[in-house]
Amino acid sequence: MIAFGPVTSRRLGLSLGINNIVSRKVCSYSCIYCQIGETQHMSTDQETFYDPENLTKNVEEHLKMLDELHRPDYLTFVSNGEPTLDKNLGEEIRMLKKFEIPIAVITNASLLHHEKVREKLMEADWVSVKVDTIDELTWRKINRPYSNIKLDKILEGITRFASVYKGKLHTETMLINNHNDSSEQVKQTASFISEINPDTAYLSIPTRPPAMNDAKSATEKTITMAWQIFCNAGITTELLTGFEGTDTGITGNAFEDILNITAVHPLREDTMKELLKKENTDMAVVESLEFLKLIKKTKYKGMNYYVRSYHF
Repeated sequence: MIAFGPVTSRRLGLSLGINNIVSRKVCSYSCIYCQIGETQHMSTDQETFYDPENLTKNVEEHLKMLDELHRPDYLTFVSNGEPTLDKNLGEEIRMLKKFEIPIAVITNASLLHHEKVREKLMEADWVSVKVDTIDELTWRKINRPYSNIKLDKILEGITRFASVYKGKLHTETMLINNHNDSSEQVKQTASFISEINPDTAYLSIPTRPPAMNDAKSATEKTITMAWQIFCNAGITTELLTGFEGTDTGITGNAFEDILNITAVHPLREDTMKELLKKENTDMAVVESLEFLKLIKKTKYKGMNYYVRSYHF
């Protein structure tokens, strides 16, 4: 359950996901909008989840099972939790370089105040850092961080990383209705992001079922307002508000493919059906996984989604 996909990414083209965290969700945040659900284990302690050689071998074997049409544009650390909690992240990135595919890391930036974490991320070709707000109270309501994390330290860490990072730096701001989407808050966020000068700042909304029902998408009017504020601040800004498409890579094992993808990436029903078609199988596989309580179906914005289900 390390490599999965590739899946179509709105930022990265075809992205082969690398889940470098164990099956339960381990994270420093428990964001109200997280598509994986609430955090099972809150932590800021780095630890070893996989042996780097085993992780690299798993990615290599996965790549061999893909056809040329699904050779990924990026190998992306997008985890069932926060990828920088992995003590071996830097070594894993270096080992994966042999595949000559750019490497991306999507992080909530909560550990960037640690110099060693910044050094590990320097190895990546593409890094996205989360900046939902710079207001302390709003940050605690939306991101629900582990108790020992301080927002000012995170912002300082992001600034230090941005000042020396040579790869492609991006930010992502999730706009939640009546939380961080007022014009005043958006201006404050844009002001900070303009100072770190990312290649692109992404403005997004929840497009898959969120952890909490009150994590509602900002309105279209508000999204437009935020985009204008970011652009006026001199920031190259893109919106992540649409569906990324139904294409996914397969390995020939529908059971494993579904479990691996849904661990970090809920599958919309039309995407699930397309995957099953490629695997030359049918919904019986999905029904079996539901019966075993390994996945569950949920509805969001009128669409059915399949998400990973864990029992402890």
